[in-house]
Amino acid sequence: MTARIIDGKTISADLRGKVTDAVHRLRRDRGIVPGLAVVLVGKNPASEVYVRNKSKAVIESGMHPFDRQMPDSTGEAELLELIGELNADPQVNGILVQLPLPKQIDAQNVIAAIDPAKDVDGFHPLNVGRLASGLPGLVPCTPLGCILLAKTAHTSLEGMEAVVVGRSNIVGKPVAQMLLAESATVTICHSKTNDLAAVCQRADLLIAAIGKPEFVRGYWLKPGATVIDVGINRVPREGGKSRIVGDVAFAEAAQVAGAITPVPGGVGPMTIACLLLNTVRAACAQNEVPAPGI
Repeated sequence: MTARIIDGKTISADLRGKVTDAVHRLRRDRGIVPGLAVVLVGKNPASEVYVRNKSKAVIESGMHPFDRQMPDSTGEAELLELIGELNADPQVNGILVQLPLPKQIDAQNVIAAIDPAKDVDGFHPLNVGRLASGLPGLVPCTPLGCILLAKTAHTSLEGMEAVVVGRSNIVGKPVAQMLLAESATVTICHSKTNDLAAVCQRADLLIAAIGKPEFVRGYWLKPGATVIDVGINRVPREGGKSRIVGDVAFAEAAQVAGAITPVPGGVGPMTIACLLLNTVRAACAQNEVPAPGI
């Protein structure tokens, strides 16, 4: 069996097109232009690339960017003051603080300070609780992207046996809650799981988010399973260069799975597209207008 490739680039481009159309309609019909503030503290090279890509996507979608860059020496009180200003600014509908933060700043304090209505990362404790309770709210972008990708391979996730490899607050836990909301039967695996391969072999849908390169092997998969690979790992190659691989051994898995996301080009592009979607939804909620049916 050779798996069908779930093309995140194409799917995310379609979603971003729908978001851009929604932004145009909001501007034309309601005079609303969604605004997103991305806050970067320090000069982490990877974070700078992420922020640059997010800001470019915001502009391309027709939204207003309100980016803020602060030096490595920024204290927690100074960052919290900025968050307070962005919370109070009606033009800013979404706030995202790029992680990781410098060691002198407690990330949990910063996340908790963001207005939950503007928390487009979906990390605020209130939004986490709403997700766990099955109530509407802003949800994390990468897990949302995983669900949307899985739904391109299946019209419904209802009744499927889903296995999530990884229990982080960023991906593993929220994507498990979203799968439950889709009426899937969910198992969360982690470093203490006994006979992990056997658990994975039960999965109709496997989501790998453990942060270990090519950790999930092909023989771990149920034939025909759908595999969503969240991992982005840089590994060395000959000549002193490096390459990007996922958490799944792609070449092996593609011979067993029914459908699989590549790395790169799978989940990654969906994360930014879902950030734009969250920002539009936040803007609609704050202005008390119906959210677009995307």
